[in-house]
Amino acid sequence: MDALKLIALDEQDLGIVSACAQDAVMRVGDLEYLPAAKRFILPMNRFAWEKRSSFFHKHNERRQSVLHFDRVLGVKLSGISRDKPAEVLSLLAISFVPIREPAGIVELIFAGEGAIMLEVECIEARLADLGGAWEASRPAHGI
Repeated sequence: MDALKLIALDEQDLGIVSACAQDAVMRVGDLEYLPAAKRFILPMNRFAWEKRSSFFHKHNERRQSVLHFDRVLGVKLSGISRDKPAEVLSLLAISFVPIREPAGIVELIFAGEGAIMLEVECIEARLADLGGAWEASRPAHGI
């Protein structure tokens, strides 16, 4: 298995991470903010868009992955309830709103109008496949 490992240090990098994490699913209860470490962690089952079906490759898959952001100063949720830990979120996109560059807000947008806003000192994110891949159906609304 060729595991994906990406680092994002600017908006362009973050766009690539966003495209690779689009349609990832995760449970609310698995999201974790570690204020002392300034880290926000999103364990996920990522749809492997880079492996998507083509005429020659008829196999779609999901992979166990983790996305984490460092240098996080605060986290705000909108449309997501922490008292529903089993609720499944589907990630649509990740974007960055500069406030006082390099600081700003990383926005994680989810289906169903949910969002997580991370106040960050700067963009510093890592997306990595951990292992475990399985056949999956292609998301209907994806690229």
